[in-house]
Amino acid sequence: MSGHSKWAKIKRAKGAADAARGQAFTKLIKEISIAARMGGGDPEGNPRLRTAIIKARGANMPKDNIDRAIKKGSGELEGQTYEELTYEARLGEAALLIEALTDNRNRAAADIRNILTRAGAELAKAGSVTRLLTRKGIITLDGEKYTEDAVMEAAIEGGAEDVLESSGVIEVSSDPADFESVAKALEEKGFETTSAEISMIPEAPVSLPKEAVAKLLRLVEKLEENDDVQNVYHTVEIPDDFDE
Repeated sequence: MSGHSKWAKIKRAKGAADAARGQAFTKLIKEISIAARMGGGDPEGNPRLRTAIIKARGANMPKDNIDRAIKKGSGELEGQTYEELTYEARLGEAALLIEALTDNRNRAAADIRNILTRAGAELAKAGSVTRLLTRKGIITLDGEKYTEDAVMEAAIEGGAEDVLESSGVIEVSSDPADFESVAKALEEKGFETTSAEISMIPEAPVSLPKEAVAKLLRLVEKLEENDDVQNVYHTVEIPDDFDE
């Protein structure tokens, strides 16, 4: 599972930053709403909505917020209509995949291009970054609260591929098809997650000097500060001794 623990390190920092900015729930609400709009408000018949709900629960979003987001997406409550956009970019040897949900395509495009330009990055050819990444179910738990062995027993029973503890974070990985069953198995055993989502993991993580890693993570942070940006994935392996 090389590189996956580095994902956890980035996501921990991202989660803390999002919480401080009050953006985490806003982005989750948008994700739930568009899933409900595209596939209906019944999670049983809408796999994308089920996944979005699992992600929201993994972030400890209150049930009322989830229900309201579903109703807005399905049209039961008045809400905004969002459009999905994907951008691929390069910053030196680092490749980035940027997913956006926006109610204003022109604004989102201009803002994202501006952030990339200021960081010295540039847009890449469509498909050139996507092929470097693979979808993987990733669930994280507090390593100070639970033991790796206890989590592993429940996770493997649910169909997980691997369980790894790194820097106080227990990370459970799975095939996307098994993501729901793994999340359910952990929930049924009473485990509380810190995050749960289907992410994009690099097939072959790239190692870069610390200065380049720091520059990349500053760009990722700037992108994630933008309200239209939903997810940012990249291909760089974060060194174990990297100090953010």
